[in-house]
Amino acid sequence: MKRFLVFAVLLGVSFGLLVLTRAFAGETAAVPTELPVKGMVTMIDIGAKKCIPCKMMAPILEELEQEYKGRAAIVFIDVWENPAEGPKYRIRTMPTQIFYDNEGKEVYRHEGFFDKASIVAKLGQLGVKK
Repeated sequence: MKRFLVFAVLLGVSFGLLVLTRAFAGETAAVPTELPVKGMVTMIDIGAKKCIPCKMMAPILEELEQEYKGRAAIVFIDVWENPAEGPKYRIRTMPTQIFYDNEGKEVYRHEGFFDKASIVAKLGQLGVKK
């Protein structure tokens, strides 16, 4: 039992040092404080930069963020860098896309890779013009 306790303490200290090291190295991504964005249709993609389907979606999200700038908020949250965000959004798998209307109400949720045409169609259904 004593060995287990020592192991648990060492593991906890190691994890804490890892988190602090990443925070001071500037690797922790800032999550916007107000999500969904007030008065704007918002799509939040929750995943991790190192997850394969998430990597496949990264260029799509970058394109959409530019194409819809000022008309819809496209936000990516890395749950490996921001672990508190997973439970907050009730994430079961990565990536997960959550769409909110301009009043901040969740209207659609998709799990897994989501292609650009499908995202554009969903934004259109929410009244966002291309």
